[in-house]
Amino acid sequence: MNKIIFFFLFGICFNSFSQDYRIADLKIQGNKRLKASFVKKIASINAGDVLDSLVIEEDMKLLKRLPSISHAYYQVFPSGDNQYNVFYNIEENFTLIPSANIYTTDNDEFAYRLGLYEFNLLGRNIAIGGFYQKDIYDSYAFNFRAPFLFSRHWGLAVNYQDLTTQEPVFFDDTISNYKYNNESIEILGLFRLNFNNKFEFGINYFVEDYSYKFGATSPIVPRELNVHKWLVKSIYEYNNLDYFYQYVSGFRSIANLQYVTSMNAMLPDFFIGWNDFLYYKRVGERGNWANRVRLGLSTNDETPFAPFSVDNNLNIRGVGNTIDRGTGAIVLNTEYRYSLYEKNWFVLQVNAFIDAGTWRNPGGDFDDFTDMDNVKVYPGLGLRFIHKKIYNAIFRIDYGYGLTQDSSKGFVFGIGQYF
Repeated sequence: MNKIIFFFLFGICFNSFSQDYRIADLKIQGNKRLKASFVKKIASINAGDVLDSLVIEEDMKLLKRLPSISHAYYQVFPSGDNQYNVFYNIEENFTLIPSANIYTTDNDEFAYRLGLYEFNLLGRNIAIGGFYQKDIYDSYAFNFRAPFLFSRHWGLAVNYQDLTTQEPVFFDDTISNYKYNNESIEILGLFRLNFNNKFEFGINYFVEDYSYKFGATSPIVPRELNVHKWLVKSIYEYNNLDYFYQYVSGFRSIANLQYVTSMNAMLPDFFIGWNDFLYYKRVGERGNWANRVRLGLSTNDETPFAPFSVDNNLNIRGVGNTIDRGTGAIVLNTEYRYSLYEKNWFVLQVNAFIDAGTWRNPGGDFDDFTDMDNVKVYPGLGLRFIHKKIYNAIFRIDYGYGLTQDSSKGFVFGIGQYF
């Protein structure tokens, strides 16, 4: 280690990384299932390149973001004639992972989602898997995602789902409940421009089916509705996050724009877009402050089928299952995570959070965001049981308690951090 520190101090002092020293070879160590050829494929350096510590550091951040890697570091050793061997040292994750999300509220709601995913298929960081969901009705989905399928810049994702839920429909200050089914197939192209910036773009064909179950009725709101739709999607992500096992620091922004066209006049064409801003900061040795802000707007049609929902598993912990809908959303999630106990592979983490949000009513205006009927504030506490050597092996339990009017309270269980 002392040799490495001396080498880099020497390089910085004499600015020689970008002038004299070159890479003799890139070697991969510590990998078992992950293919060394894959690591070299996505790495930014090759034999013969100028030795640049900043480029290597970016590779380390990229590798630590991969589901198949829990930690990565590098070493540099001289090989003669101003050339150096670079070693990328890999600590792998276990990547065949079950997933689970469960929630309850004081309204006796209970729903769950169980899945199984492999995140390192063929040793090339390909994710494949699916889930089964029970939320009154049965649902299932299949997902395939290979961000480096074609090259270090180009990949592909394919998603199929058949989701059925009981959804509230809001109109004339009343509520009706429908059995809602959404069957879709989606194909996305994945493009990584550089270390920080990547894009997704593609199409989604889906069929929505609404069937009236109980509640209020209206002559202008159909009891049965079956609609075929096309969706064009584009996503831009800026990612400057740095990981050290369960700790995260940095900034990330994800912008999602969609245009949906319908073959039924009851559900008109519309635009929808939202941006998630995420900021993480290490606090001392064991603390982590995590924040997410979502800003979203859609075409402001006065429709009972508005696209933005208020939901336990999406934005407000403890609020319940799709208790409201809107054509705009402002959501803030902030929490402080503290590693109470950490030894070898296991971490017990506690957290305190505040989830807050407000929505624009369908056909309403921006004043709706300040209407107290639309504002939800839910503080709460949670636990995290973390396995440091298994990808996303974070079992979370959160309890949210509503402070605003007509609030509920309840537990939310899941795999992975909430955000």
